Amino acid sequence: MSVRDNIEKKLKEAFTPESLDVADESHLHEGHAGHRPGGGTHFRVNIVSQAFEGKSRVDRHRMINALLAEELAGSVHALAIRALAPDEQGR
Repeated sequence: MSVRDNIEKKLKEAFTPESLDVADESHLHEGHAGHRPGGGTHFRVNIVSQAFEGKSRVDRHRMINALLAEELAGSVHALAIRALAPDEQGR
């Protein structure tokens, strides 16, 4: 299973999102710190889940970072997060 697929699986299981997009943006960071040939180092996550209702932006990021602690300690160098509650879509 790829790093991207593993991240997606964990997010789906933990947050039951209404929408989820996990993009491997490693190719955009070629020559930068943490980049490795073949990707799997830099990701962008856009997620909408009821689990984020009433939570601050910082708390949402902490929830995702805690879930993905193993990946962040290993192969993932950077993770950009946009985490919204369902009623915040379109803002």
